[in-house]
Amino acid sequence: MLQVKVLGTGCPKCKRLEQLAYDAAAEANVDAHIEKVTDIEEITSYPILGTPGLVINEQVVSSGRLPRKGEIIDWMKNA
Repeated sequence: MLQVKVLGTGCPKCKRLEQLAYDAAAEANVDAHIEKVTDIEEITSYPILGTPGLVINEQVVSSGRLPRKGEIIDWMKNA
C-alpha cells in the first residue's frame, strides 16, 4: 500500500492537491493511504520549499505547485 501525504495548511491549492491524489489513486487503481498533514512542524520536517507538497512513500515528489493528475498517477505507479 502506498503511503501518500499531502502537506499543507488548508489553502485552496492544498485542498485541490488532496482531491487530485484521491482521484489519481482511483484512476491508477493503486491501493493508497492518503493523509493530509497540516501540522507546521511535520511539514517543515520535509525538504520542501513551499506548499502544497506531495510525499509518496516518504519521498517528496512535488512542492510549491499543483501537479497535474497525470503526473501524480505516474509517481504512484513508479513508487
